[in-house]
Amino acid sequence: MTDKDVLLRVSHLSKYFEVGGEKHRAVDDVSFDIKKGEIFGLVGESGCGKTTLGRTVIGLYPPTSGEIYFNGNLIASGRCGHKGELREARKNYRNGLAAAKNDAERHRLREQFEKSIAISREKARMSRKNSRSGGKTIEKIQMIFQDPSESLDPRMTVREIIAEGLIIQGKKSSASVDRRVSEMLTLVGLRPEHGGRYPHEFSGGQRQRIGIARAVIMNPELMIADEPVSALDVSVQAQIINLLGGLRDKLGMAILFVAHDLSVVKYFCDRVGVMYYGRIVELAPSDELFCHPIHPYTKALLSAIPHPDPIYERSRRRIEYDPSSSVYDSNDTPRLRKVAEGHYVMCSLSELEEYRKEYSE
Repeated sequence: MTDKDVLLRVSHLSKYFEVGGEKHRAVDDVSFDIKKGEIFGLVGESGCGKTTLGRTVIGLYPPTSGEIYFNGNLIASGRCGHKGELREARKNYRNGLAAAKNDAERHRLREQFEKSIAISREKARMSRKNSRSGGKTIEKIQMIFQDPSESLDPRMTVREIIAEGLIIQGKKSSASVDRRVSEMLTLVGLRPEHGGRYPHEFSGGQRQRIGIARAVIMNPELMIADEPVSALDVSVQAQIINLLGGLRDKLGMAILFVAHDLSVVKYFCDRVGVMYYGRIVELAPSDELFCHPIHPYTKALLSAIPHPDPIYERSRRRIEYDPSSSVYDSNDTPRLRKVAEGHYVMCSLSELEEYRKEYSE
């Protein structure tokens, strides 16, 4: 994958919440890429940080540290990350000066230090510039929320809900806005005359279609779908998934798909990241992940998928994941490492060899 193919790049992203004087790590040092037109799935148990990650990417939460790039532009960066870079640069500069043997080496260290400071400050400036409300870059990222009942204003008509983004961005012509709203309603499987009704007059599946229309009207390049089908009936879930897939094919947008249902993820997503306690523990193409799971937590997660076969279900055994079973040396901390082409697992160097051997068997 070349840099030109990458639409979204998340680099060492962390998001901490402070409650009662204690820091809680919702997202901890997460890195991944989403390429143009790709559907990237994010799975994991409740509370693992999937929704927080999506909300941080779109700017609803400011990142604690790390960087988010969209189309090569820095759109968000944690203040703690900038401060950490500055502290690290000053520390390296002081240590280098203490060990420097001549003026030429000291001059080189000074130039390197000033360059590091300038780069860090420029990152902070670009992050503030690109993440302002109404910024042209942020417009290209939209979000579909989990609960269609809670995410739509009950006092606004469907027309007002869908058109709100266009009006905020300065669209003045009422006729033009009405035409676009009618197009979006038709695109998501509703009728133009539905624009005059209120959200409570629709079913859950129809309300989710309204939420999708509200996002699509902004012509996004990236759609963040935060468990868009979990609150819907099974038959309606299939309709919404097929709608999102059709919109991806028609509009060419990428989708960050957050979900609990592993069967849906296997069918719908191109690549999948598995999250556990705020970190991605395994990342691979969808078919690859389901056929060759490597991390113990991924195996435990997949073992919980029920099968519509009563004979198989009687003999199915759940795999329990015990994180305390892995003890790491301070010099061999786990991080996301490449096990096979396109397949990455959170592991130490000692575990890496074991996982590669397991994969090749």
